[in-house]
Amino acid sequence: MNKLVIATRASDLALWQAYHVKDRIEEAFPNITVELNKITSKGDKILDKPLALIGGKGHFTKELEDEMLAGNADIAVHSLKDVPTYMPEGLELAAITERQDQSDVFLSHKYASFHDLPKGSVVGTTSLRRRMQLLSVRPDLEVKDLRGNVNTRLRKLKEGQYDAIILAYIGLDRLDLLKDIPFTEKLPLSIMIPPMGQASLGIQIVSANDKIREIVRILNDEDTFLCVKLERDFVEAIGAGCSAPVAVNVTIENDIVTIKSMIGYPDGSHILEEKIGASRTSCQSLGLLLAKRMMDRGASKILSKAEKMAFKEEMPQRI
Repeated sequence: MNKLVIATRASDLALWQAYHVKDRIEEAFPNITVELNKITSKGDKILDKPLALIGGKGHFTKELEDEMLAGNADIAVHSLKDVPTYMPEGLELAAITERQDQSDVFLSHKYASFHDLPKGSVVGTTSLRRRMQLLSVRPDLEVKDLRGNVNTRLRKLKEGQYDAIILAYIGLDRLDLLKDIPFTEKLPLSIMIPPMGQASLGIQIVSANDKIREIVRILNDEDTFLCVKLERDFVEAIGAGCSAPVAVNVTIENDIVTIKSMIGYPDGSHILEEKIGASRTSCQSLGLLLAKRMMDRGASKILSKAEKMAFKEEMPQRI
């Protein structure tokens, strides 16, 4: 084959990611020309309400998947954290790129760090995962919804609509936007556990296309693929969507694989945390084992309640 088409969202960050994949494929296969099929996803169109209230799954992926199934694209490049664990028939995740910095980052024009925020400060995020973790540490804060693309969110911060906002570090770094923010602080995993797939790219293909599978194999990182598989196993087993208040992270150190997770109510209460580990040679069921442990402790009931609570004007009192 001499041409390959990538389906990608049309946002600045998505285009950076797609061009990154394009460059890597063309470098590895000089005879292949890569083109982009730029698509505006449902998640990019609906900016007046939190995604957790829209319902359904795949807000940033469905249109790209439809293009592949229709024969208009050979692969799709996704921020892996946006890819639901359910995969449409005929499609598969064939490669996952090496995971980069997974940190969430504190941004402010007023305060030097997260712990410097005064009581009652307004912090912007749309993520129920972030909301849960922020309020579990600082219940005195006011967490408000924050939608829009990255530049819109940064503009709202600069205008003073928020005392601080929390975003993924990797996207800001890739777009070189951190230099314009007076105060930035990476939040440690002890405060902010990332979502499944954070800081990795998922390369999705049509399952029947063996040639494309062979090509995208050069993009795959085996350690990241293993970590993300276990994270996705966990999320699927507990029945959580991409927008649910679920944090899960897998690490590998000295051939020991560790998975830890946190779930709870969006107001930072009813928190469940677990961490387990195993050797690399016996870790394949870690995600499912962790899910069972947390479900035995009431995770399903907590997530069901959390969805009903999401972004209500009045949250139940913390206990």
